[in-house]
Amino acid sequence: MDHFAFLDLSSPDLLIILAIVLLLFGSKKLPQLSKSIGQSAKELRKGFSDIQEAHGELKQQVSQTTNPVSGAKPVERPIIQG
Repeated sequence: MDHFAFLDLSSPDLLIILAIVLLLFGSKKLPQLSKSIGQSAKELRKGFSDIQEAHGELKQQVSQTTNPVSGAKPVERPIIQG
């Protein structure tokens, strides 16, 4: 199975894209470009993990919240169809 099957690209297509990128940015800028892409991916992953952590904490707080009125039943609201 090809690693890039989800992009529907074959190996020659990837080589052509790589050659175009090399021509556009030059061999001197390519390491800087790859470093920048790597840092962006790292920040994106960190942001997603922060969001997941906050979601987990919020879920935990909601599950620990008790009804302040003792013995109160949850209010059932009718579904209005229009």
